[in-house]
Amino acid sequence: MTTDLPGASQESDRPLLPPGARVFVAGHRGLVGSAVVRRLTADGYEVLTRGRDLLDLRDGARTEAYLRDVRPDAVVLAAAKVGGIMANSTWPVQFLEDNLRIQLSVIAGTHAAGTKRLLFLGSSCIYPKHAPQPISESALLTGPLEPTNEAYALAKIAGIAQVQSYRRQYGASYVSAMPTNLYGPGDNFDLATSHVLPAFVRRFHEAERDGAPSVTLWGSGTPRREFLHVDDLAAACALLLTSYDGDEPVNVGCGDDLTIRELAETVAEVIGYQGRIEWDASKPDGTPRKLLDVERLTALGFAPKISLRDGIAGTYAWWRDRDPAQG
Repeated sequence: MTTDLPGASQESDRPLLPPGARVFVAGHRGLVGSAVVRRLTADGYEVLTRGRDLLDLRDGARTEAYLRDVRPDAVVLAAAKVGGIMANSTWPVQFLEDNLRIQLSVIAGTHAAGTKRLLFLGSSCIYPKHAPQPISESALLTGPLEPTNEAYALAKIAGIAQVQSYRRQYGASYVSAMPTNLYGPGDNFDLATSHVLPAFVRRFHEAERDGAPSVTLWGSGTPRREFLHVDDLAAACALLLTSYDGDEPVNVGCGDDLTIRELAETVAEVIGYQGRIEWDASKPDGTPRKLLDVERLTALGFAPKISLRDGIAGTYAWWRDRDPAQG
């Protein structure tokens, strides 16, 4: 594939990640990491992983020692402390410090090990709360962040800067991707720490199971959000590893959004809940809208394949199969 996109690999170039390469996926047990492992394995790469019980990625010395020992051809940094509005508001210190430590350890360790290729995964929350929509990569650092997840966003912005600094100082082939809101198999359904979509799945499932006449949700329901199935993200990651080597981050999304109210109605329909949906407007809404400009990724040939309704149905089935207590 040939494209005029800055940083894109040309057909005559040496492959950025050759077939059968050894790739260490940091955070392989999480929503994103597990999907990346599935995709890279299916694509024929040798995937390396290390569980938290054996390697705390916040420990820089141990992380560097591990990477020096296994010497992967590439690293995908999908490890992070993540959560929804409630978790971010409750534990900002951990969301800031844990993510900074993970990023510093893995990126510096990757360089120390002589690994040529790294993909750092950030988040769309890095962009200003009132950024023009759809949000282009150039909106970074042009305005105030959403206060409810500022600590997490600042950590991810620091990760982008770290990647860019290694590129500029050492010529490292390190790149960053900024995914939109993600969901799918491997998601977190704990109501205290989950993101909005899996939280809705659990809330409506339990309401249907228990015969509850209504479900009350946080906020007004008016904010708009974009959702991407994690397997589509994994496909984008594989594409970026082989085809992109630019200094600027790349947005990863589907290019379409809906209101939180519409999301709730869709989840309720998939689950079969027919009670009332009520809204507690005294609770925070978060950012009014967060739709990514995905022109840079689309120019590389990416297009998502999983519709939101199909993705929700598959995610719901996955969760129920793995948690018999929810039956």
